[in-house]
Amino acid sequence: METPAPPWLLQSVALTYPGWVQRKAVTLCKRDQKRGGSGNVQDYRLAIHNAVVASAGLDHWTGEPLDWHLIGTYDNREAATGKGEHKKQYALLPTIDHRFNTPSPDFVICAWRTNDAKHDMTPEELLAFCRRVVAHAERISAPAGGD
Repeated sequence: METPAPPWLLQSVALTYPGWVQRKAVTLCKRDQKRGGSGNVQDYRLAIHNAVVASAGLDHWTGEPLDWHLIGTYDNREAATGKGEHKKQYALLPTIDHRFNTPSPDFVICAWRTNDAKHDMTPEELLAFCRRVVAHAERISAPAGGD
């Protein structure tokens, strides 16, 4: 099965894209099978590709443009030495996020930063959490005395 890069990807990224999809499909399929999932690598490849196409290059949860040139460039050894600063460089790295907390090939594409923050929350839990963060920020930044 072919997973050609979407037309909106730059040509340099388009060359990396099929291998990236394949590696992610293998990794996610194996992980989900250990968690009771029953999909195969081809199901995962197609689901990832469809999620990428549907994303139009944007983070599903925030709408931010993703840095597609970063796919396939993350290095765990560099990350171990770079810590937080290294992570910030990859904040908008496109990642594959399970739409729901089930071991199945049902994905959306989002930034690494978003995926890290969302972790294992359901979409509803993520929205409720974000609302609490915004409400709290508005309360603590409101001027004293109501003016």
